Amino acid sequence: MKKLLAAAIFLLVPLAASAEKADALKPINIDYDNANSDLVTQNYVATGHVVITRGTLILKADRAEVKVSPDGYHTFILTADPGKLATFRQKRDGGPDLWGEGQAQRIEYDERTDLVKLFSKAIIRQLEGKKVTQEMASEFISYDNRNEKLLGLNDANGVDKPGNGRGRITLEPRRAPAAGAAPGATPTPAGKQ
Repeated sequence: MKKLLAAAIFLLVPLAASAEKADALKPINIDYDNANSDLVTQNYVATGHVVITRGTLILKADRAEVKVSPDGYHTFILTADPGKLATFRQKRDGGPDLWGEGQAQRIEYDERTDLVKLFSKAIIRQLEGKKVTQEMASEFISYDNRNEKLLGLNDANGVDKPGNGRGRITLEPRRAPAAGAAPGATPTPAGKQ
């Protein structure tokens, strides 16, 4: 039982398609109520109804910090006010209407490693149009976009604490029902009528 619980907590789930690669070459637009920019350190802090867009990527939070490394990579740190959640949504490569979205009290995205970390009340979903095809909910989720893997842990600090609760993964069916079968019907075994 202990091993089963540990496997569920540390489950790595491969994803069907990664974030849209073309977004990395598009400009970043930051809308906010207030901002403080340090052009020497390339550190930008925005507060109040922050919306960051970059191609199909949309990030929303009460506070956002964007850091630019000397070689041009960006790090985003989104935080929500108490009782609220920061969110992201981005088109995924691999089809015309595939999306990834997530929410948490704090979201960190490191462009160099293509790693997204969601802290506290974390949920990440894959959608085909508006239909959710996969969902993971945990106190901490790390999403490795390059390797298309998710890691869910039961503590918002990114560790496993025994007895600290459980996460959840939901996988929707990917196959269509057999021709002529009514939705939700159980197929009749061959030779039995």
